[in-house]
Amino acid sequence: MDSPFSDRIADVPESFIREILKVAVDPTIISFAGGLPSRDLFPVEGIKNACSKVLDEHGQDVLQYSNTEGYEALRQLISDRYRDKQGLDVPIKNILITNGSQQGLDLLGKTLLNEGDDVVIEEPGYLGAIQAFSVYRARFNSVPVSEEGLDIERLKGVMLSRKPKLLYTVPNFQNPSGISYSEENRIAVAEELKGTSTFLVQDDPYGDLRFAGVEKTSFKKLIPDNTVVLGSFSKIVVPSFRLGWIVAPDALIEKMVIAKQAADLHTNYFSQRVIHQFLLDNDIDSHIADITEVYGRQRAAMIKAIEAHFPKEVTITHPEGGMFLWGMLPDGISSMKLFDIAIKDKVAFVPGHPFYVNRDEVNTFRLNFSSVDEATIETGIARLGRAITQLLAG
Repeated sequence: MDSPFSDRIADVPESFIREILKVAVDPTIISFAGGLPSRDLFPVEGIKNACSKVLDEHGQDVLQYSNTEGYEALRQLISDRYRDKQGLDVPIKNILITNGSQQGLDLLGKTLLNEGDDVVIEEPGYLGAIQAFSVYRARFNSVPVSEEGLDIERLKGVMLSRKPKLLYTVPNFQNPSGISYSEENRIAVAEELKGTSTFLVQDDPYGDLRFAGVEKTSFKKLIPDNTVVLGSFSKIVVPSFRLGWIVAPDALIEKMVIAKQAADLHTNYFSQRVIHQFLLDNDIDSHIADITEVYGRQRAAMIKAIEAHFPKEVTITHPEGGMFLWGMLPDGISSMKLFDIAIKDKVAFVPGHPFYVNRDEVNTFRLNFSSVDEATIETGIARLGRAITQLLAG
């Protein structure tokens, strides 16, 4: 019998992480699997006050339909922040408010990709981007990342042989590895794209969450005509509002507005007004400082526990910000087999294979430190260390 479903949806991988989270809902399981901000840091009172103020002062207006591009005053605040924090000139006409930065990926695929078009993606890479571009039946070209950033020689080869439409990057505290591109690596990547028609997508949901090191240059400054930037309020205010934005050059943003009109007309207007009011009435930098202080402590607690409980053959990344670190078992050891052992001892993580294209058995895994307190981190890492020891013992 012929399938009723489109060919494009048949090619899209399910979110393995979402499936793991179903397992991890058991309250007795310590989960390092989710990419969740700490619920203890959500600004509940500030959001409550912003909601009341918006409804009291603009009730009828904020409950009406709005424009596709997004609330102009909110876009202006985003533009001002780029100027003040990164020295970037981003006119509001180049900012489109989206349903989370994930919608930005979908709109990019819808606007730029035909079936079989080439896309460069990090290896390991963000599962949400793999899913989003799979819908448009892109051909993925994986370029490995290290502690320095993208493998430049591999990137050169892909750029010469494939002429990709997109290069997708998370250069600040990458998901899943936690690494950040060095300044030298960013310059080298930019040099490869100068003079080409390839768009570099700088997905930057974690960029404000730095608790060590120094800020690096945005690709928007290095190659402004080739760069698309995705941003989000999910990690610095609240995730449930699903408010993000995309910054793109004139011709591309115009096409993306049309694509968004066809998708949903506009992003939730009430949420836009509430976030705008919250930003007016609260010191967002102070709030971000509170978040990074907590995440920095939790990252340090996880590394300390790993040093105490993991076999020495296991290596990890040491992120300077964000929400994740990346573990590597010895060659030939399956992180999926480790998951099967660990879940029996009530601890969950994400095996590495969903972050690769066309690879099932890998020795890598992702750990989230942002949504688990320090005492629970110690207990959970001790359990995971026992599981690794058992796996290596055969």
